[in-house]
Amino acid sequence: MSRGLNKVMIIGRLGRDPEMRYTPSGRPVTSFSVATLRAWNSPDGERREETDWFNVVAWGSLAEICKQYLTKGQQVYLEGRLQTRRWEDQEGRKHYATEVVANEMIMLGERPARPGLAGEGGAPEGGEPSIEEDEFPF
Repeated sequence: MSRGLNKVMIIGRLGRDPEMRYTPSGRPVTSFSVATLRAWNSPDGERREETDWFNVVAWGSLAEICKQYLTKGQQVYLEGRLQTRRWEDQEGRKHYATEVVANEMIMLGERPARPGLAGEGGAPEGGEPSIEEDEFPF
């Protein structure tokens, strides 16, 4: 087989709110970090945990969606590929950054509160109260 595979799937929590910017050509790009928790038992039976942090980049319409809907602490599923960028600074030092380039995102866990809603099951300011599904007689 002559082709390779570069695929990453992560379920974790956002470490910071997404930051969006635009390339000189106007293409949106959003970046944020995601933490995943690994747990295992050591040989002596002690429970151990370790957090791994991933830098994530999303482009185009996915970048806009991530900026609009994701917030720090929210659980998310991400799918994409690993990419390593290399550059040299003004002093000639080489730098490397490995990041996940996301091509799919699914929000997990509880939905964050929508702006404009007053409490649980409340009404938007100045609007009618929401009707719960079990209030219907049919």
